Amino acid sequence: MEYLLQLAASPAAWVALATLIVMEIVLGIDNLIFISILTNKLPEQYRTKARRIGIGMALILRLGLLGTIAYIVQLTTPVFEVLGKAFSWKDMILIAGGLFLVWKATSEIHHSMTPQVEEKTDSVTSKVTLGFAAAIGQILMLDLVFSIDSIITAVGMTEHLPIMVIAVVVAVMVMLLASEPLAKFINDNPTVVMLALAFLIMIGMTLIAEGFGAHVPKGYVYAAMAFSATVETLNIVARQIREKRQAALVK
Repeated sequence: MEYLLQLAASPAAWVALATLIVMEIVLGIDNLIFISILTNKLPEQYRTKARRIGIGMALILRLGLLGTIAYIVQLTTPVFEVLGKAFSWKDMILIAGGLFLVWKATSEIHHSMTPQVEEKTDSVTSKVTLGFAAAIGQILMLDLVFSIDSIITAVGMTEHLPIMVIAVVVAVMVMLLASEPLAKFINDNPTVVMLALAFLIMIGMTLIAEGFGAHVPKGYVYAAMAFSATVETLNIVARQIREKRQAALVK
């Protein structure tokens, strides 16, 4: 208790907490985009449930990983070497997660550009259940990758476990609050889906690069995402204005 009171009285601890919360929220954006795109492919009645489960699992994984910080720190220890490049478990997890993200985003782009023929089935319920289970499984896989990245970042920024826990919980709560509006926005604007998938490919490539030891400043990645999102927002506004004018002419 005395330790917590000392932390609460420390301005440096509050600065570290605020900084870490912002960092965790930023890192959670990638996770949230993936969850939103994936759950939007489910029947509408299952989407909210899937999003909540996905974000809930993200919180559980992050808190669980915080409880094993000593082990998590060891993930950065090299386990083997190839052509003079040492690889740790963290590197391999980032590479695997990045490859999965690139594959998934590419598959979704292909799916969105290829006309789909509805298949007749004797059991719609079983098909939906399988789709729901598959979505949760894929969300869990990426939750693990993003959670490990998130916790290692937290460990690198502060040594105080309570600060890490608070930052993670706050960041995940923000993700939970933002999930519905973000998913609705993506669903209502099909062109945004393609942009978001492109973001996921970029994020996947970034994870792969970092797994191979090439550090990519997050600021560059998010600046590119922000610029693209701004351009797409202008396109959406222009399209809405054009549609209103056309509707007015029809009347």
